[in-house]
Amino acid sequence: MSILSFEELSLKDEDCLSPTGSQATDTESDQDLEYDGKKKFSKELSVAEVYMEACKLVGVVPVSYFIRNLSSPTMTLTYHGLGPLGCKALAIALVSDVHIRTLELAYNHVQAEGVKCLVELLRANFTIQHLDLSNNHVKSEGAEHVAKMLLDSISLKSIKLSGNGFKDGDAWHFTEALSANSRLKDLDLSHNEFCGKGGEYLGQLLANNEGLEVLDLSWNHLRMKGAVAFSAGLKVNMMLKHLDLSWNGFGNEGALAMGEALKFNNTLVHLNLSNNCLTNEGVSMLCRGLEYNETLRVLLLAYNSVTVEGALALVTVVKNTPKTALEKIDICNVLVNENFVDLLELTCQKHPYLDVQYGGVGGFIAQKPPKRIDPMKVIQDYLDKRKLRLWDFFRNIDKDGTMRVPVTDFRKAVQQSSIPLNRYQIEELIHRLDRDRTGIVDYRGLADTRKQMMRDHRRQLKKVESRQKKEKQKSDRILKTFQTAVEAVTPRSSMIISPGGAKEDSGGPQPFSATPLSSWHHIVMSNSSRYSITNLSGDHVHLPMLGGTSPYRPTSSPAMRSFSQPNLLADSSNFPTSKSISAQGIRSDLEMEYSKLSPTENSLTRSRPALNAEQPESKTKTKKLKKRKVKKHSDKDSQNLTKSIK
Repeated sequence: MSILSFEELSLKDEDCLSPTGSQATDTESDQDLEYDGKKKFSKELSVAEVYMEACKLVGVVPVSYFIRNLSSPTMTLTYHGLGPLGCKALAIALVSDVHIRTLELAYNHVQAEGVKCLVELLRANFTIQHLDLSNNHVKSEGAEHVAKMLLDSISLKSIKLSGNGFKDGDAWHFTEALSANSRLKDLDLSHNEFCGKGGEYLGQLLANNEGLEVLDLSWNHLRMKGAVAFSAGLKVNMMLKHLDLSWNGFGNEGALAMGEALKFNNTLVHLNLSNNCLTNEGVSMLCRGLEYNETLRVLLLAYNSVTVEGALALVTVVKNTPKTALEKIDICNVLVNENFVDLLELTCQKHPYLDVQYGGVGGFIAQKPPKRIDPMKVIQDYLDKRKLRLWDFFRNIDKDGTMRVPVTDFRKAVQQSSIPLNRYQIEELIHRLDRDRTGIVDYRGLADTRKQMMRDHRRQLKKVESRQKKEKQKSDRILKTFQTAVEAVTPRSSMIISPGGAKEDSGGPQPFSATPLSSWHHIVMSNSSRYSITNLSGDHVHLPMLGGTSPYRPTSSPAMRSFSQPNLLADSSNFPTSKSISAQGIRSDLEMEYSKLSPTENSLTRSRPALNAEQPESKTKTKKLKKRKVKKHSDKDSQNLTKSIK
């Protein structure tokens, strides 16, 4: 069977049937209208003929629905079993079509071969704007073809790639393609298999892309590092408005990173974090970002492990943040209590557009049961407070001082005292001091118990401190990973570099935080006359130098040259001849401190001229001379001692 090409089947104007061609010279209006109608019919028929011919040569059964709806702007061919060959015939027919703007091909098993044909279609067709390729078994073999489609197409605005079995490595192809494509507005990558590495690539996609507004990543596996890396990309993104991350297992780690991203993201309007294994702790971490966010309107947190505490935290943040834009919060599975309802009413007075969807009233705040009080500890605390000994307390009933008294006398003495013990606690104490039921209480156990209680108390404190330390280390590790990911996903080509060169330690390259040009952050001169880059986090950042290995220091201003003398180093020619000076003509504070520590690093110094390279040797010589002098003095002292002995 001969292979059918696009050029062979695309009909030219002279090849199309034209039954009204003989009437082209007729000037009557009714004949012109009749000619226009027949011409339109002929054009539609030509596309149908191309499709029928393509199906005949490829060897597939034509889809009658396609032929009947050629004039419709939306072509829905879901569940038609096209396969790769049917997709090829369809692509050949649509090359010359100018009506269809939405092409839905979900559940057709087109595979990678069919996607390859669609790439050729979209190179020639400029009318298709919306494409649905969901559940077509494209997999990793077709991911590269999809990326090529995203690169080549100039009309495509939205594409659905849900359920195609894409893995972590495939995300890199999408990242490369969408870094250069700012025309695509809607991307659906749900129901795929993106994990940790895929989250890193998708974070780079958000950082580099400047056109995507809607992104659906639900039903993937973005957890732990993948969630943190993706949130880092969201932090620097300046276009995304609608983000669906439901059913990903973000967890509290991802919630912490998402909270950090929401502090700085000022474009996101809709965020879906339903079914992401968030707890009340994760919600509190998310609230840290909501305190600073002024654009998010819809927050979906349904079907997480959130209780009344988390719901109260969300409403409290909205109440205490006057600039918040939140209008809808979905926690439909959470049972709230009356305190939540009262707080929500107060919040709605300040924010009348707020709509919180909850499961109903009937929830409660889970409280830990009160810790059981140890009666021995109560007695020890009572004695310590009054600075008494055990024998002082029991001496009225223990005449012999053997620290052994009858049970009845012990019970009576404790009841008559002011020790805060009830009847059940006294019986428990007697049972512990008289385990063999002999009727005699040996209260020496109280003295022995004191040391044990102190050991238990110290052990409990260590456990609490260890748990808190581990939680803090975990949070710090997540934040450090988040910051590293922010630095990794930020494009180097869109960084603003501080004038006067960058600084870098001799020990190795410094980590840097870049600022995208799209964020429109400007270089600010502070009161100390040093350059600072106000990046997304608001920190003062010095970028690493892009040139040689040795750090280059700019020269001082003309106002400072009167205090300076030229460097007399022999290898001064190694320094760059073109010296950049800051806008104010004054070096930064860090440079001044550096010049104080190592004056020979700069071409101009404020101190005396730098000596030649033999200066360190002279220092060593002086040290040796001092040592020799010390030795001579010690020899003279020994000689004087020997003389005195003699």
